[in-house]
Amino acid sequence: MERKCSNLPFLVLMQTSKAVHERIKEEMTKNKLSITEFSVLEVLYQKGKQTIQQIGNCILISSGSMTYVIDKLEQRGLLSRNACPDDRRVIHVILTDDGNELMEEIMPKYRELVDNMFDSLNSDEAEILVHLLKKVRNKV
Repeated sequence: MERKCSNLPFLVLMQTSKAVHERIKEEMTKNKLSITEFSVLEVLYQKGKQTIQQIGNCILISSGSMTYVIDKLEQRGLLSRNACPDDRRVIHVILTDDGNELMEEIMPKYRELVDNMFDSLNSDEAEILVHLLKKVRNKV
């Protein structure tokens, strides 16, 4: 006996999220980046110097996973870690010149990809979608 999800908005949201995730993953693979690696670089590109915890909070992954991803990106020369001079317990992470260069190359294509995925919505529909998603998020 097949049981179907009775909450169609939830089902469509999850399917859409997966499709968007897969499309971004496909694009980032061209740059030899995982989505998580790209997300770390994007946070640093958009916000500048961050602590590992701040990055983790932005992209919603555990600190253990963050350390692994940051190690990989540091080995590739895309970011660096620096001890905070005021508090030795705090490590700041920043993009290197190579990291900035890569993000300057990737971001226009990424923005175009995301815009393209949502260009079937007019501005009113996009505003309604944002409102409805926030409404659900705020109840969680």
